[in-house]
Amino acid sequence: MAAKKNETTGKKAATAAAKTLRSKTASKAEKTAAASALTQVGNKKVTGKKAAAAAAKVIHDPKASKSAKTAAASTLTQKPDKPTSKPKAKSKATPKTKKAA
Repeated sequence: MAAKKNETTGKKAATAAAKTLRSKTASKAEKTAAASALTQVGNKKVTGKKAAAAAAKVIHDPKASKSAKTAAASTLTQKPDKPTSKPKAKSKATPKTKKAA
């Protein structure tokens, strides 16, 4: 289970998210990210995988509005950290050499 983040959506991001949700021209990804940001106002909920993917798409979209990008950034800020795992040790296989007869 991922650790809870200590972040909530602030007033500026919530206002931007509400503006995005009211927009008739906002894409599905923009509205998904905005809805996620609004869901996280006043509580410690974290962003799910679908909302995080939508938010990343909005951040990289040159056509996305400033308010959509603000809401998406808030959504990504509240994404759980990736679990840290130890890197796998590389096998040090030594090549076999033929012995001279």
